[in-house]
Amino acid sequence: MTKISYVIPCYRSELTIAGVVDEINHAMEGLPGYAYEIILVNDGSPDNTMAAIRDLCKKHENITGIGLAKNFGQHAALMAGFRHVTGDYVICLDDDGQTPAEEAGKLIAELDAGRDVVYARYQRKKHSLFRNFGSKVNSAMTTMVLGKPKELFISSYFGAKRFIIDDVVRYDNCYPYVIALVLRATKNISNVDVHHRERAVGTSGYTFRTLMKLWFNGLTASSMSPIRFATMIGGFCAAAGFLYGIYTVIKKFLVPDVPLGFSALMAAVTFLGGFIILILGFIGEYVGRIYVCLNSTPQYVIRDVIGAQANKTNER
Repeated sequence: MTKISYVIPCYRSELTIAGVVDEINHAMEGLPGYAYEIILVNDGSPDNTMAAIRDLCKKHENITGIGLAKNFGQHAALMAGFRHVTGDYVICLDDDGQTPAEEAGKLIAELDAGRDVVYARYQRKKHSLFRNFGSKVNSAMTTMVLGKPKELFISSYFGAKRFIIDDVVRYDNCYPYVIALVLRATKNISNVDVHHRERAVGTSGYTFRTLMKLWFNGLTASSMSPIRFATMIGGFCAAAGFLYGIYTVIKKFLVPDVPLGFSALMAAVTFLGGFIILILGFIGEYVGRIYVCLNSTPQYVIRDVIGAQANKTNER
């Protein structure tokens, strides 16, 4: 019998996570040919989310609760959950009820049909304008930097076969970015259409600061594209400056009375100076990540494991 492992990162979800679990249980009742487990990862939530997870573990024998020592971020929480899965397929979804667990059968059917990974695609996302804008920026970034196909929709609601997850967890360094790790493992990826719900309780945990950290992590975690792009722009600017210098010399000989362009000079210096600082910033980010990784900074630290896998602890 095929086993499904549901992995759910939890943050400020004490009022919603029980409903998500109930929906998963109801959805799996309609899929009698599958066994399943649920892994709930509390990502250092400041509310009573861990207490809610403890109650769920007492009520259901197939739930594992993992408590991280502090907030490490969604992707680190996913990695912690991945290292505890025992299923043949892994399905990841959100803790706020906006991703419909009742439609998990669509993802499972696509995996059964031979896909390695399947992402839920929303015709209309019920996020705020800020979150929707952030999603579009993230999609454009993954297309340009990570080689994501333009037609592929990436979301936090996705399913993957176990061998993909086993390859993802081979990544031991800090700053994990799951989308990049999936894209490097396979191109056999598809979308299925599901609906997206309004948030019933609370607000999104993503702020402008956290989204910026996510985008920058995506830019630098698994690709050298930013540095290569900067090198190309630097080469273009150098070539343009050289040609403009030749043009200035020729123009001075042909039209001696034309004054030198102070404004143009200042504009060029400002542009090139800013660009040099940008390149140095990218280089510094890469060097800083190397330093942090050499210091063996963990992806996450597990405080405790409860429920079905209480005897299995892990630290990365």
